[in-house]
Amino acid sequence: MTYAPPNRPFYDADSHIMELPDFLRDYADAAIRDQIPPVSYAASLVTDEEVDAIVANGKRHTAEHVDTQIALGDELIAKSKEIQALGAFDRDDRSVALDMLGFRKQLVFATHSVATPFSPSRTLSADVRYGATRAHNRAMGEFCAADDRLMGVGIVPLEDPDLALLELEFALSAGLEAIWVPHHPAGERSPGHVDLAAFWARLAESNTPFVLHVGGSPLQLDPRWANTGRPAARDWMGGGENLRSKDMAVLHHGPETFISVMVMDGVFEQHPGLRGACVELGAGWVPAMLTRLDWVVRSWRRVDQYLAQLQRTPSETLREQMAFTPYVFEDIGGLIDQSCDDLYLFSSDYPHVEGGKDPIGRFEGSLGDRPADVRDRFYAENFLRIFPDARVH
Repeated sequence: MTYAPPNRPFYDADSHIMELPDFLRDYADAAIRDQIPPVSYAASLVTDEEVDAIVANGKRHTAEHVDTQIALGDELIAKSKEIQALGAFDRDDRSVALDMLGFRKQLVFATHSVATPFSPSRTLSADVRYGATRAHNRAMGEFCAADDRLMGVGIVPLEDPDLALLELEFALSAGLEAIWVPHHPAGERSPGHVDLAAFWARLAESNTPFVLHVGGSPLQLDPRWANTGRPAARDWMGGGENLRSKDMAVLHHGPETFISVMVMDGVFEQHPGLRGACVELGAGWVPAMLTRLDWVVRSWRRVDQYLAQLQRTPSETLREQMAFTPYVFEDIGGLIDQSCDDLYLFSSDYPHVEGGKDPIGRFEGSLGDRPADVRDRFYAENFLRIFPDARVH
């Protein structure tokens, strides 16, 4: 018996690999390998001892551990978490995990290896930034190649438009099926800058969606906002290196800004075949964003010559070309009522603890007595609007 019930198809818009320390270095070009730092778990629930034990065992879980995870059956998603999860870093084990989860397809994101490629540092050399990008995309392509249910997500920083286009071509050649871009300015440019037009055009032409995801921009607020003259608040793991309550309250500001400027700069208008998804950044802010963007464009198009060229309202544009994953604790039924049922995607976040012990159960409780067609869109059809080639017949 699988975790996902057999009464409808489930397409998972968010899952992860838990990279081992040499994930990037093992796949980096020789000339850049020594300049790329190892993947670090310093700001996570995973301990150095756990990682060391796995590396010492030949970069695998022990056979006994794998058997224990498989024995969990349909409780796998509830009890198999982080680096100890089945298939966290081993692609053969991941296929077994997906058999047990019962999802038709699953987007696969990195966890910690994007820190160097997506660093907001203006002093990081292009060689290191894009060398680490190439290594990530090689590694992710190989991880997902053996099982067509695994949809590998490539990464492409946008700081250098020429190198971004080059790495996009490599990611496509590696078989990656979505491209994660950071949700901060592209160096000194808006993501709607004319220098990036070829990048967005190539995504649209190749039928490859872009994605935004937590980790695509720094998690923490400017430290000045936390300076109250009192001891710092603890983060959600009880320490101080991860997400604190203030960080969480405004986490949506980055992706909302990115999406807003993409609309207002006319990127979606210029590339009607371009599609995107906003993943693990919540969705409670989406209905208000749609209302606000419609109002801003309606009010400012009289003086803003670029807004005057838009043929659709922002809300129409985003309903056609974007989708968003709510957190398990958000009221997806209420979000649908406030906007529409075309905008939202199911996600499990396997094997991260943030995905909860029963994401389907949590979402079902929120959907309440809404009809089957609403559920069909949330669990499958909205995903297939963004990723039409993913449909399993």
